[in-house]
Amino acid sequence: MRIETLAVHAGHAVDPASGAVTPPIALSTTFERAPDGTYPHGYVYSRGGNPNRTALEGCLGALEGGAAAAAFASGSAATAAVLQCLAPGDHVLAPDDVYHGTARLLREAFGPWGLRATFVDMTDTAAVEAAMRPETRLFWVETPGNPLLQVTDIAALARVAHAASALLCCDNTFATPVLQRPLAWGADLVVHAAAKYLGGHSDAVAGIVVAREEGGFFQRLRRLQGMGGAVPAPFDCWLILRGLRTLPYRMRAHTEHAGVVAAFLARHPAVERVLYPGLPGHPGHALAARQMAGGGGMLSFQVRGGADAARRVAAGVRLITRATSFGGTESLIEHRRSIEGPESTTPENLLRLSVGLEHPDDLVADLEQALG
Repeated sequence: MRIETLAVHAGHAVDPASGAVTPPIALSTTFERAPDGTYPHGYVYSRGGNPNRTALEGCLGALEGGAAAAAFASGSAATAAVLQCLAPGDHVLAPDDVYHGTARLLREAFGPWGLRATFVDMTDTAAVEAAMRPETRLFWVETPGNPLLQVTDIAALARVAHAASALLCCDNTFATPVLQRPLAWGADLVVHAAAKYLGGHSDAVAGIVVAREEGGFFQRLRRLQGMGGAVPAPFDCWLILRGLRTLPYRMRAHTEHAGVVAAFLARHPAVERVLYPGLPGHPGHALAARQMAGGGGMLSFQVRGGADAARRVAAGVRLITRATSFGGTESLIEHRRSIEGPESTTPENLLRLSVGLEHPDDLVADLEQALG
């Protein structure tokens, strides 16, 4: 089935008790045992499993083309679970411009625990190979990157990782399975912050890990999911699953609108640089054209005049909202350096823009007046 059909039907079933086409929300924390002590419906306690979570995992597994999926309470919780499946002394390779929350997990949470991490330019395969160690167990790939929109060759790095008996995990939050399917390019795991494009309405938080194989690593992940209990609430699962039904059509609109906005910004004299893989001048454009089905809805741009000039632009928008996060129907703008902390490598004059579903001409007009 094509992805539009999967988005509507995967994980969905008519409720056998009522005939409801929209699935009910199963808020119960516990489930009845049969007289013989078994659990005929497959559920024991909501920490270990819930019908809404099962439906969400089934849908995401199908959309990414994976064998199994596990849902968590947030994208960061999903990331932490993947890292926790490793052992003290293991080594992780991660992008030098990785999402700052992932970098903090590696440095501040798992570093003291004994996990070692090297941050490297993962768009440079030779640099990645040079940074490998005998104990390297995981390549963490983020493409397009957040917030510099760098594009990484998943297939090339998967070959390098597998030759060293390491796994490759790809954060696919920016692209979604509509624009990029990392498992098809050789990745072993895919992670999503489902609060973003998957949910699509800025009203629910969850994280997803999808595995290419339902083998030993995923089984460890599944056990951690149940033991740790960092799982999404049934209503959040229901909201994310609702958002997935329209994901293919929303992503096409986000991509179309972002292309219009990026082209405008690239022509504006107050803009120093536009970071958007859909633009022919982007260094990763050719790879993105091969690996992705579109440039996506995220872009960053650098304002001439430094940090103060960038902040003035962010302060001057009227239609676009100044806020963290991305992937909702509304457009959001943010000065990233001010939220990422002292270890940030993000340029001080950079603004990240999540292009929403407003008419692109209205977004261009708002940015034009803010840029002056």
